[in-house]
Amino acid sequence: MTFNRIVKQRRPSRNPLALANAAVAFCLLAIPMSALAQNDKMTPIAIPKQPTAIVLGTGPLPGATVEESWHSQYGSVFARNVTVATLTPFLPPKGKATGAAVIVAPGGGFRTLSMQNEGWDVAKALNKKGVAAFVLKYRLNQTPASLEEFANPTQPRPARRPGTDEAAVAYAPQIADASAAFALVRSRAKEWNIDPTKVGMIGFSAGAMLTMSTTLYGKDANPAFIGDIYGPLNAMKVPDNAPPLFIALAVDDPLFANAGFGLIESWKAAKKPVEFHYYEQGGHGFGMYPKETTSTGWFENFASWLRMRGYIKK
Repeated sequence: MTFNRIVKQRRPSRNPLALANAAVAFCLLAIPMSALAQNDKMTPIAIPKQPTAIVLGTGPLPGATVEESWHSQYGSVFARNVTVATLTPFLPPKGKATGAAVIVAPGGGFRTLSMQNEGWDVAKALNKKGVAAFVLKYRLNQTPASLEEFANPTQPRPARRPGTDEAAVAYAPQIADASAAFALVRSRAKEWNIDPTKVGMIGFSAGAMLTMSTTLYGKDANPAFIGDIYGPLNAMKVPDNAPPLFIALAVDDPLFANAGFGLIESWKAAKKPVEFHYYEQGGHGFGMYPKETTSTGWFENFASWLRMRGYIKK
């Protein structure tokens, strides 16, 4: 897959599935140029040991025939063809724990998961703030078993099944995974030094779509707060129990920066708390990468917001 092929832009679609598919193609734009020159090639790796990962019990992905695999790219690691969902706890020292917890949903267009940049590294940073974090490895849409074929597709993607434009249907397996994650964290809250009323969720790109969909459709999820990091900002019907919302996006994001600010306006119109950071530069997928742009400050902004709302000690 060449850089020139990837950077061809088109007007972002309002169709959530089209946006998710496009997210994979455009993720290259988010990576520092030094990384592009050095390690943009997808390299297969063994599935890392995840001794603390907990199987969520939502079952195997219906109809899946391709097994999970991992690869490295941009100095990070990615999962693909996840068929069984897991949740990996990252817990702060007991004396530092604030009682707050965050379920972390990496992005990748529902075709990959950026497990390090948008998962583990985020969780570790939250732990330093005294917040428990749980990285959600949710089930993914199936892709070719061959990494080479995945990186350089020669066949068009299969047509989507009827009715999947509705997020509740399109992302049903992933919403079930996220809902199960909330249930698990709350069921073990005492063991993990967590206040069950202070469990929130943050997602990146497709993970942000999942975060919003879980807020709207997740069974008994009821997040205490949510973070939407470079996800779409389409307007939506705000539920009566909508939680406080934190949003971060770059002006030069090729996917979601040109479709207006409907999500923010929806939350504001519903008189629900919302904070929005719109960085001049950062592209899409900056995550925890140390870029020379103000978008790198998104995490400290998020932490300050959590502190203002009482989830991090002052």
